[in-house]
Amino acid sequence: MTTQTTPVIQKRARKNVPTEQHLDLMQLSRHLDDAEQARLAGLTQHLQQTVRPAVIEPWNAEEFPDRLLPGLAALGLGETLVDGSSPLFQGLAHAAIARADVSLSALLGIHNELIIGTIQQLGSEDQRQRWLPRLRSLEAIGAFCLTEPEHGSDIAGGLATSATLSDGEWQIRGSKRWIGAGTMADIALVWARDTADGQIKGFLVPTGTPGYRASKIEGKTGLRIMQNADVELDVTVPEDAILPGATSFSVTNDLLMSSRAWVGWQAVGAQQALFDIASGYARQREQFGTPLASFQLIQSTLAHVAGNLAVSTALMGELSRLQEEGALTMLRASLAKATLTRLARESAAAAREILGGNGILSTHEIAKVAADIEALYTYEGTHSINMLIAGRELTGMSAFV
Repeated sequence: MTTQTTPVIQKRARKNVPTEQHLDLMQLSRHLDDAEQARLAGLTQHLQQTVRPAVIEPWNAEEFPDRLLPGLAALGLGETLVDGSSPLFQGLAHAAIARADVSLSALLGIHNELIIGTIQQLGSEDQRQRWLPRLRSLEAIGAFCLTEPEHGSDIAGGLATSATLSDGEWQIRGSKRWIGAGTMADIALVWARDTADGQIKGFLVPTGTPGYRASKIEGKTGLRIMQNADVELDVTVPEDAILPGATSFSVTNDLLMSSRAWVGWQAVGAQQALFDIASGYARQREQFGTPLASFQLIQSTLAHVAGNLAVSTALMGELSRLQEEGALTMLRASLAKATLTRLARESAAAAREILGGNGILSTHEIAKVAADIEALYTYEGTHSINMLIAGRELTGMSAFV
């Protein structure tokens, strides 16, 4: 008579599995040429080794780490929109910055997409010559002044800041809110309604102009490095402060559409950070004498986060191809922004749980990333507004009041 014994399931020994190969599961970077691949690798190394560890304390203190700007400028991150790089490289660079810190990616994204982009496309030759060299080198920072205290989603119809032309000068009066870099910017790109024709127009206002007042918004739970501000305007600027190509709000559609696509890349980078942090912790942290990464529930959660990241990366890769072909549409951009920030939010909850109690400490980074994702979910059009924009495009009927 033979005796049968229940087999003992042996858990595999811990392996030092490289994380980097999992952050680009769709291998998008293979579509870059050799020079852009090398550039992406170089800036990723700087962002991970120098920037990422240097932003935790500024995030805790709600301070901006000015000392990091020269290094970012040296990598050309102040001018990616106009340096001839491919849309895919620009997107992957945005993701790499967001992986290191979402606030810095917000600053550099707005700087490229909305400040440099607007001046390049809609500014005069004199305005381009005066401001673009300093902006491209990050010697100057811009603030995009659109949202107002009482007007966010309805800004196109409700914008109240006024601009009146009198005796060769523009008198601009009003209030703006949630203005990124508003307290530290050198130039403010202000959107105001011309009292003569009722059109919303763009103006370049140096922040040293008398009557420009910016106060930092305190107590944010996300994007704590970004110096968002309430801005009060009672300024007088020369007649040529107006952007000649920005004489109606409709001209901003392409800029805002591209900006929504950029937020999709931020969501990719934030998810890369989530997977990087959670998987690294799970491999190193031991419970019951074995690494967390060897447990089924942890592996399932990591696979879930990796799946969301892979889907997000693939979508943005296709979006960059369409962008290069001039086929980006508001439907595509809005769906990308809404869908990817939703997936990022979902992954943040799952990844944070892997860290247990340590998951609520900013020093372990996962809570920091999760809090910043809440801002991504809301800005550049809330999730609901972007879904309604997409719904309008899909049905031909507007659900907006």
